Order: sequence, then structure tokens, then C-alpha cells
Amino acid sequence: MTDPAPGFVPDRTSDTPMFEQICQSFRTRIRSGELASGARLPATRALAGDMGVARATVVTAYDQLVAEGYIRGQRGSGYVVCALGEVEFSPGGAAAQTPRPAPPQPFAQEAGEPDMRLFPHRAWAKCVARLCRTQPVALLMGGDPAGHPALRQAIAAHVRDWRGLPARPDQVLVTAGATEALDICLRTLVDSSGVVGLENPCYPPMRQFAEAQGRRSRDLGMDAQGAEVPQEPTDAVVLTPSHQFPLGGAMSAGRRQEFLRWAARTQGWIIEDDYDSEFRYAGHPIPAMAGADGQGRTVYLGSFSTVFSNSLRMGYIVAPDALIAPLLAVMHSRGMRASAMPQAALAEFMLRGDFYRHLRRVRRIYAERHRALIDRLRADFADVGHVVDHHAGMQVVLHLTAPLRDVEVIRAARAEGLRAEALSTYCRTPEQAQPSYNGVVLGASLHDLDEQVEVLRWLRRAISSTE
Repeated sequence: MTDPAPGFVPDRTSDTPMFEQICQSFRTRIRSGELASGARLPATRALAGDMGVARATVVTAYDQLVAEGYIRGQRGSGYVVCALGEVEFSPGGAAAQTPRPAPPQPFAQEAGEPDMRLFPHRAWAKCVARLCRTQPVALLMGGDPAGHPALRQAIAAHVRDWRGLPARPDQVLVTAGATEALDICLRTLVDSSGVVGLENPCYPPMRQFAEAQGRRSRDLGMDAQGAEVPQEPTDAVVLTPSHQFPLGGAMSAGRRQEFLRWAARTQGWIIEDDYDSEFRYAGHPIPAMAGADGQGRTVYLGSFSTVFSNSLRMGYIVAPDALIAPLLAVMHSRGMRASAMPQAALAEFMLRGDFYRHLRRVRRIYAERHRALIDRLRADFADVGHVVDHHAGMQVVLHLTAPLRDVEVIRAARAEGLRAEALSTYCRTPEQAQPSYNGVVLGASLHDLDEQVEVLRWLRRAISSTE
């Protein structure tokens, strides 16, 4: 059998991460045909010993190659080379014919978008098939508008273990995505003529959504500690305390306490939007703000769109006791929105541990991509801006140096086919945005390391055209 790694010596002086050097070596040999379909790769421990690297480095490299479709895990045989075009499904059978998700558009850089090529298609298909065999009637029938009982149980365990939020299953309400969760909360907590405090900058559709309901929105300025506590009458605030969007960074412990005291004093409500907190790459995820609220004034919103799949449209609310009945009343009046079938499958997927295996895997991959993107921006774009590493999240901001203007850079980038966003457009009035809100918001998770190089090459061209 062909030696799977002949003569490959890692270059320890290179700026290219070690795991990516391993990936590139195998990619080259598989593309050239030197490693044929079915060739077995060395065990991770053996390869790590031969190369003098940590086993975790080899595991990360193999995970990336699996995600890209070059290799697959085979029970009892370790990893083997796929025929080009093969992906997670084993050869043979109908599943083998399922097409692999297409790579993202070459120059798409949407912040917060997951790489759906990493989705665990085989494990998910097995889970759905198992439920179809064992619970076909229950799987397809509509259920409680509050959500599938097993999924509510799984979510309660998830937020308890990952977010430090002690929640009971009856406090969990399943929604058709984070947008519906926000809609339900605003309809429940804020009168039609009420005022909602929103971080500035924030996700623009959030402001548009609140105002489309007839609510007035009030800007919450940002400082080094996070969003500023409103000084004027405000019924509810929407915060991203664990990882602010789009700036990044976490709200300080002191500022969190200020908001909790504000809510208790004014009888206001805090809506905590925890959209991607699982992706913290240094240490453990920051505990949810709702977990420190002893007054029951914080409503916690979560979503599976960034963590798992952006097509399931599955979100949830964790409600304080006093709000369970009012929120349920709004949900009942609107009818069941979240589809029943994926709820049952997701519950099974979480309770069996497959969800957490997937989560650990993508955290490793996204951490490498996040680190590589920041390193490349610092090395190649230091003459036009700077980057702050928050060790978390799925987006990175390149803060531009004057006289460059982000809206002009983005206009030039889009003319070339690169889809990214200007930081100033996340503010209510982009033309009046602070000088510090002049930047390019880049997705850090969507592209592998080779694609990332191409994206940044086009970004440099766009910047050069505006200088």
C-alpha cells in the first residue's frame, strides 16, 4: 500500500498553521491521484508521533478533510480516502447519491453564517430514519405550540450545562427561529406604543422588525463595557451581552449588574439574544446574563441557526416563571409555527449526544479559521486598519483607518463580487456613525483556509481601488 505521508516534514517556520500544512499535503496527493480512493490514512496518534505534533493537530486536520469531502471515517478502519466528489455518506445505497452541499459563493463573507458543508448529514439522516421507523405517527403529527416535550427537555439541559442557566423544560418555548422568538417577546412585553432599547450598532433587521410592529426604538450607545443603560423611560431592552453583534466583545460583569438593577427598579424587561455564545475559543462560554437574574426580569433567546443549521429555522425562549403563561398565550393565538418533525429529530439528536459531537467538531474548525483570519488581517492589512481579537464568534471586524470609508470599500468589493458589510451600516444613521465604527465586517466561519486567502485577495483589491 502507498505510504500515506511519505517525506512530508512540517515547516515550523511557516506562518501557515500546522494542521493546514497537513491538510494541504493530503489534498495535493488526493487530487493528483497519488492517494487513490479507499487508501487508508495513518491513525491520528501514529501520524502525530511521526510528525512530532500534538494529536489534536492531526485530529483537526482530519476533521477539516472530512468536511471538505477528501476523506471519510470508516468504522473499524480509521480514515480512508474518498473518491473525488464523495462526502459523508458511505459508498453504496441511496444515501451515497445525496449531493454534497455546494461550497459557499467564492466571495461571500456573510457574518454569522455557518459552513453547511460541515453539517453532520450522515448522523442526522440516521436519526431521522430511526424515528421514521420507530415513531412514524408521532413524528409527523403536530404537537403542543410550546414545543416537543423531549426537545424542551434537551434545550433545558443544554442551557444549564453550556450557559449556566438553570432552566426547567416547562420554561422552554420552541419557536420557528430567533426572529419569531423576538416577535413573541415584543408582543408580550411591550405595548404597541411602547419603547424598545436596542444596541447601536446592532443587527439592522432587529431595529426594522421592532419598528414595523409600531414600537419605538431607542438607541443604546456602546462603550468599553458594552451597551449603556437607558436613562429615559424604556419598556424593554434587547442585548447581546455574551458576544455583541457586530462589534464582538462581551459585556462587563459590572454593566450586567447595572442592567439587572435597572430592570428591577423600572420594572423593565431584558431580552437576552444569545446568538452564537457556544463559539468562544478561549476558555468556557460566558454564563448567560439570565442566570444571574434573581428578579425574573430577563428573557433568554437562543437559536440553532448558527450552531447547527441555518435551514431548520429553530429557536427557543427560556422564560422566567411570571412570563410563561403570557408568552404561551401569544403563541397559542398565533398557532404552531415551528415544524413538528425536525423538533422530534433534533431532540433525539441532542439526547443521544450527536449534537455535542458536532458542536465540538465545528468549534475546533471555526477556532482555526477565526485565528487564521485574524492573523492574516494583522499581517496583510496593518497598513489600512486593525483587528481586535475577542476570541469568540463567527465574525471579525477590520477597523479601517481614515481616510478610507467602509461604505466605499464595500461598494467596490461588491462590484468585484465580494459580499461583505460596512460596519457603519449597522448604526441607525451610517453617515453619522462614530469614527470607530468605520470597518468591514467579515464572516470568520464560512470559508476554509484556502478560500479565506482568496477572499482577502479580493478585499485587498477593493481597498486599493478606493485609496
